[in-house]
Amino acid sequence: MTVRQKIFAYMGLLVLIIGITHSLINQFYMNFLFDQFHKDKINEAYLNAAPGEQIEIMKTYMMGKMKLIGFGKGIFIVAIGLFFSLWISGVLTLPLRKLVVAIERVAQGDLDVNVPVQTRDEYGKVIQTFNDMTLRLREAEDARRRLVADVAHELRTPLSIMQLKLENAQQDGHDIPPEMLLRLHDEVIRLSLLVEDLHVLSLAEAGRLSLDRQMLDLTARLEQIVEDVMHEAEEFGLEVQLSSRTRPVMVLADVRRITQVFINLLTNAIRYTPGGGTISVEIEDQVVVSDAVFASVSIADTGIGIPAEDLAHLFDRFYRVEEARSRHSGGTGLGLSITHHFVKAHGGFIRVASQPGTGTTFTVYLPANVEEPLPFRKQF
Repeated sequence: MTVRQKIFAYMGLLVLIIGITHSLINQFYMNFLFDQFHKDKINEAYLNAAPGEQIEIMKTYMMGKMKLIGFGKGIFIVAIGLFFSLWISGVLTLPLRKLVVAIERVAQGDLDVNVPVQTRDEYGKVIQTFNDMTLRLREAEDARRRLVADVAHELRTPLSIMQLKLENAQQDGHDIPPEMLLRLHDEVIRLSLLVEDLHVLSLAEAGRLSLDRQMLDLTARLEQIVEDVMHEAEEFGLEVQLSSRTRPVMVLADVRRITQVFINLLTNAIRYTPGGGTISVEIEDQVVVSDAVFASVSIADTGIGIPAEDLAHLFDRFYRVEEARSRHSGGTGLGLSITHHFVKAHGGFIRVASQPGTGTTFTVYLPANVEEPLPFRKQF
């Protein structure tokens, strides 16, 4: 039942209770009055009176007695009504009182709050929404703590290396050799890239990432990107294949950001695919998802794959699956998160399918620049 239906039902119950109470009081009191009339008025004088006079005597007696009880009966009925009104209001506001207590706990910083959902009405929906909100707040707070810890860890490593090398050079009392300067410079570059990635990711998450959109031939851009990473793939003994059914595939995008998206995905595929494996890049020009038209790019590898329990966290900042951590493959763990937010900023989305030991497929969907009617497009 909805809250409105409950209020209607309870008010009907209240009216019914008052009506029954009034009826019972009248019945018992009338029986009492007739008994009293029989004792007080039915005598020889009453019996000798004419029928009309008898009716007047009874009427006068009853009206006098009813005036005496009327005020008391009214007070009693009002008391009954107030009592049941208080009970009804308590029943109806009990979920709200529990919710207010929980809200006060959240206001004091206690996010481990969960209010039991005992109804399916509007109150139940509000409570469920509140529980979902506190869950999101807990997740956000946990993410913030992990972010601080991860940033501290990522910054500590290059800083420690730089500090150790500088201290060693200072203790030796010799000039710093060029090769040490190069290593220090590499660590400075690593720090700069981490800070830049964090800055860009923060802008993207806040929806303040600036995009220089222009018409882009996705096929031509991917051909260039594949050519750029081909040398690295060949060093690992990998084959990279690019296929496109149509050319050109036009999208409105920021060339620099989209290039980074596909470089991140291809670099990940190369990093986690054993030698002799294959990386396939396939372009679709018109794919319909939820009545919207997208151009899609699928990057499939024959690598180590990703466990199902890790897929939900794949685009979290600094998240790495244990298999990836053990490979000492480098990186800050921000690449996929940046990729996700860059694609989202373009109005697109990413889907991931993976099987451990078999490989992983990332599919990027970007809003397409199309003129062809919907019935002729490929639908998913």
